[in-house]
Amino acid sequence: MVNQFIKGSIILIFLFLIALLIAFIYAYNEIKIDMDKIVHYSPKISSVILDSRGNKISNIMEGEHRLYAKYSEIPGDLIEAVVAIEDTRFFEHNGINPDAIIRAAVRNYRAGKKVEGGSTITQQLVKKVLLSPKKSYTRKLKEAILAIKVENELTKEQILERYLNEISFGSGYFGIKTASKGYFHKDLSELTLKEIALLVGLPNAPSFYNPRRHLDRALNRANTILNRMRELGWICKSDYEKAIKEIPTIHKGTLTQNIAPYITDEVIRRLKKEFPDIKTGGYTIHTTIDLKEQKLAKEALLYAYKRVLKKYRENPKTSTINGALLAVDNRSGDIKAMVGGVNYKKSAFNRVTMMERQPGSAFKPFLYQIALDLGYNPATELTDVARTFQYYKDGKRVIWRPKNYESNFVGFIKLREALVHSRNLATINLVSEIGIDRIIERLKPLKLKHVPHDMSISLGNLGISPVKMAEIYSVFANGGHMIEPRLVSRVVSKDGTTIYEAKNQEIADFTKPEQAYLMTDILKDVVLRGTGRNAQVPNVEVAGKTGTTNNNVDAWFCGYSPAQEVIVWFGRDNNRPLGKGGTGGAISAPAFSYFFNRLYTTLYPDLPREFEVPDGVYNMRNGIMTELYTDISPLPTKENTSVSKEFPDMF
Repeated sequence: MVNQFIKGSIILIFLFLIALLIAFIYAYNEIKIDMDKIVHYSPKISSVILDSRGNKISNIMEGEHRLYAKYSEIPGDLIEAVVAIEDTRFFEHNGINPDAIIRAAVRNYRAGKKVEGGSTITQQLVKKVLLSPKKSYTRKLKEAILAIKVENELTKEQILERYLNEISFGSGYFGIKTASKGYFHKDLSELTLKEIALLVGLPNAPSFYNPRRHLDRALNRANTILNRMRELGWICKSDYEKAIKEIPTIHKGTLTQNIAPYITDEVIRRLKKEFPDIKTGGYTIHTTIDLKEQKLAKEALLYAYKRVLKKYRENPKTSTINGALLAVDNRSGDIKAMVGGVNYKKSAFNRVTMMERQPGSAFKPFLYQIALDLGYNPATELTDVARTFQYYKDGKRVIWRPKNYESNFVGFIKLREALVHSRNLATINLVSEIGIDRIIERLKPLKLKHVPHDMSISLGNLGISPVKMAEIYSVFANGGHMIEPRLVSRVVSKDGTTIYEAKNQEIADFTKPEQAYLMTDILKDVVLRGTGRNAQVPNVEVAGKTGTTNNNVDAWFCGYSPAQEVIVWFGRDNNRPLGKGGTGGAISAPAFSYFFNRLYTTLYPDLPREFEVPDGVYNMRNGIMTELYTDISPLPTKENTSVSKEFPDMF
């Protein structure tokens, strides 16, 4: 009877196993869950923005923050640590590990609760990517079947690569590379054995073991992993003992680690049309920015901002005063620094690229350059006298009686002095003498928008952004050649291929090098003894022009050294006047001086300090002073100090 019972039981068990196998085979063939998400794994990958020296500016992402690591990037110790603690027989099984399942079932039964899981790494990957988190026997069966299918499609290395890039390591970090950068600020190849063990221990309970909040727990978990590796003989005793004693440094920080938000926003704005997946495509975006200069630019702007707040006795929390600063390399047009406002948290609006304001007198050098190119000379006498203009607007007669800032006039004044002291009346009379049509025609290479076809152009009555001011001022800083400022130099795809590379964008020749130098020499005087005296930099030649609009609404300083140009703007976001004394020379020039002083003394002392004089520039004693001249801009004769009305063309 007993033997028959045993035989019957064996037969039943055998039949049950056969039925289970048949059911498994049936389920294996029937489950049609698309495995493309794993086989052709393509998760959202964060992009990284770098400065010109390869330093990170920020991470940009949409949803999960993930930096992808190829299997070849992952250290062998890290692979062994994962396998040791998660799935010791990973390289031996075919997706499921019956021994582990039975062992886990026994331990869980004895404990009366779940204390151990029997899932392989492959099963964990399947569960994370393909299945819902809801627990059930049906889901567990699907998990096992899909794990086997995945093992038939992918190599072990491919499975591990996907697993280590998919799982969460806490603090919003998805993927092992992201966690390494986030917690330790290290590449995977730089990790110590203890740091590896700490990271590998996190996916089990990312919040519970988070090293930023629970370092002791994280270290204990790491030591458990190290002990397991030692038991398996995968690390030697000396390495184990050294790792046990180590306490890694854990860095804090945001997911984006965004240290230049105005730059980050502008990069996204410029690239999102060409690269719609800019936040999820895993791009490496190389910019022209120098983070050292970016930090300095922010300091310079805040320095001037604090001065103006003190001047007007305003509280930064309630003040509407704001500012912007842009630094650009003279020759290449590379943007080295861009600060779009004094407080990004208060206002993310980038005043460098998104704001248009009237430049006022900062536009005058272009009118004077046209005069020089038509045969005027810095010593040519202009008329600084009051005039009344009449014109019609919307059918109504308008009377315009412009004045100098000082509310006086001097009669005759040399062209150089008129610009050095920013004399409005001399400028207006100069434009009137040349003619509006000729002025407008000569301005065309600058590609300005909404240029007024009337005498108001004399005082800079047009809307223009600081970045456009940097572009047009390059005609002086770059020897007559206008260069469009560029921010993005190169974009690299996630597979390492360069898919975009910027070229120098020389837009137009506005004037000749020798003619541009005449203007540089005049603008040097603006800083030395004119309206821009607050922009002076010890032991460095700088040239520039102040700009102040009616009622002190906008205050500009636009200038350059032999190496870089810097545009500074201050004003109120509500377009109200700054207040008495709110001129470009008083408000904006100090930021220019601060930036260049520290650029040359602290950051890059080897930058050129003196402007080079191009061929074709001569000088001669003219009365009591030595004046420059060129073949196009000869010195006026003693008999006639005004320019000939023939206007010889330059080109």
